[in-house]
Amino acid sequence: LITPVLRDCHQKSLSQIAVEARDLVERTRTRKLRAQELSGATFSISNLGMFDVADFSAIINPPEGAILAVGAIADKAVVVDGRLAVGKQMRVTLSCDHRVMDGAMGARFLADLKALLEAPLGLLV
Repeated sequence: LITPVLRDCHQKSLSQIAVEARDLVERTRTRKLRAQELSGATFSISNLGMFDVADFSAIINPPEGAILAVGAIADKAVVVDGRLAVGKQMRVTLSCDHRVMDGAMGARFLADLKALLEAPLGLLV
């Protein structure tokens, strides 16, 4: 398993993160990563949505504290203003190492993630 590391994301803009992620993906594919880009992560994201996997449980990569499993986006029946409609739904599962963080912290993270995904312009502020 190769997990390249994006560092100091909390200090970067969304566009900076996107540029660095694309670069890491490309260099991973061409086997041109440097050793320091493969260690030191605290959190991972595992995405099987592109393979039409609805949901799954990802295994934490030690010594990281958590991993987010991201599933496929699917059309689902939703209620909007008291009426049934078709909406998009994506399932995510957070696995946490309870030596690092507790379930309440994980729940707050998922609530924040949900809010940002439902109002993505908040990512640009």
